[in-house]
Amino acid sequence: MDRRQFLTLSPARNARNSKAVARTATGLTPYTGAWGIQQLIHLLKRTTFGATPDNINALKGLGMQQVVDILLTAQADPTPPVNNYGSDSTGVAPGASWVRAAQGDEMLERKRIDSYKAWWVGQMLNQQASIHEKMVLFWHNHFVTETTMVNDSRFIYQYNLTLRHYAMGNFKALTKAVTLDPCMLVYLNGYLNSKGAADENYARELHELFTVGKGPDSHYTEDDVRATARVLTGFRVDRTAIVSTFNTTQHDITNKQFSGFYGNKVISGQTGPDGAAEVDSLLDIIFAQPEVAKFICRKLYRFFVYYDIDQATEANVILPLADIFRSSGYDIKVTLNALFTSEHFFDPLNMACLIKSPVDFCIGMCREFGVTFPTDYTTQYQRWGDLHNAMAVMLQNLGDPPLVAGWEAYYQEPAYHELWINTATLPRRNQLSDGMITAGYKNVKIDPLAFADKLSNPGDPVALVNDSLDILYRVGVSDNVKTFLKDTILLAGQSTNGYWTSAWNTYKSNPGDAANTKEVTNHLQALYKYIMNLSEYQLS
Repeated sequence: MDRRQFLTLSPARNARNSKAVARTATGLTPYTGAWGIQQLIHLLKRTTFGATPDNINALKGLGMQQVVDILLTAQADPTPPVNNYGSDSTGVAPGASWVRAAQGDEMLERKRIDSYKAWWVGQMLNQQASIHEKMVLFWHNHFVTETTMVNDSRFIYQYNLTLRHYAMGNFKALTKAVTLDPCMLVYLNGYLNSKGAADENYARELHELFTVGKGPDSHYTEDDVRATARVLTGFRVDRTAIVSTFNTTQHDITNKQFSGFYGNKVISGQTGPDGAAEVDSLLDIIFAQPEVAKFICRKLYRFFVYYDIDQATEANVILPLADIFRSSGYDIKVTLNALFTSEHFFDPLNMACLIKSPVDFCIGMCREFGVTFPTDYTTQYQRWGDLHNAMAVMLQNLGDPPLVAGWEAYYQEPAYHELWINTATLPRRNQLSDGMITAGYKNVKIDPLAFADKLSNPGDPVALVNDSLDILYRVGVSDNVKTFLKDTILLAGQSTNGYWTSAWNTYKSNPGDAANTKEVTNHLQALYKYIMNLSEYQLS
């Protein structure tokens, strides 16, 4: 089965496919329609990894703007990753953080990078009701680095912190921070960039992938790339202090001429420490170009709303959103607020139309079902690492996008997000969800009793099915499907709802009744296994 066959399995998905014909003309006008559980869950699914019952219950009494304000609240820096791997030749004790230690040999660095990847999964699993973690992933896919090429775990961790610090702040400031970050300097050879031998790797990506992009109105030139490379000469990395430095003797002090696309601006070459300030002049020139705002707003749109940008969406959403982005001084939070409170974002045609990324699928499943992980750090990191490995075989290896352009599903037209699903990855998704709800996956499993107990009225099979579908699906299913879930799975062919109500009430009043508890558990496992195996579960 290829991904296009997968998409035709669901009538709900067929309705989304009609979007190619019946497109929406909604725009950034503030949303004033119904604000209920369905809209709240849509907002949570798109801005966090999964919509947990706890988050839903905590936020459902608030207004839309209040919820958006909470979601756009940045989170504090997390506790750094620790030595969960044992022997460390640099002297880092088990359980202690390695992020400021001396660089290790190649084998030790790989162990630390595995520790870092597991730690990052832990941050996603334990996120608060905030978009912060999802924005870190968004910027990781935008300002790509690869651990396999950097090979310094401390730089890699520091880069994650850089993305965290600026994830919801100012995009121009983020771009400067990334430009001078030791991890990026190593990844795209910036630390080798010298006068007389300017390295163009980062300079090219700064224009093509990070700021103005390759859109039809983006006309930077090869001379712009060369001028940019010369501006960026002289930056180096200090592997002891874990910072970037500026070597004045390796900086090109000649003037740098830019093309008409950038207003024919000239950066006057500076000597001594002042040469480092040429970066600010460079970014002033680039960010004066309107294409920057349009390029980034298109990427935000594809990540949070839908991959297809037609003429109406470009005119009604992208261009006015880009105006907001520019007029705010490239304020990320202001821009996201405009998008997430718009009529376009809550348009029914923009719901349940994205295929979950592997990270969304794996982290969202664990969070929505409230999966618990071990608390001792060695086992905890192992289980986090296991979940990371599950994502990696589904094509999303955190820390290691396949190309400097990021994961193909976020940019490769015409398929975009459909690339997440193929004959290998769909069975792996099903295997993971099947394992989690039954015997467990790597000693971690879903507790269906605990999940059901968080719903409004789990003793009522109709309410149980409806509440479960509200959280786990983003698209309605037919009455026939609901009847099947209730009558065939929960009631096991019994003629009245009282069968399930009695079984559930007995479990609640006497959980020590092993036979009844096992019966209730078996029915719930079958219910959620069936729900997660339907194609609707792949949609966000």
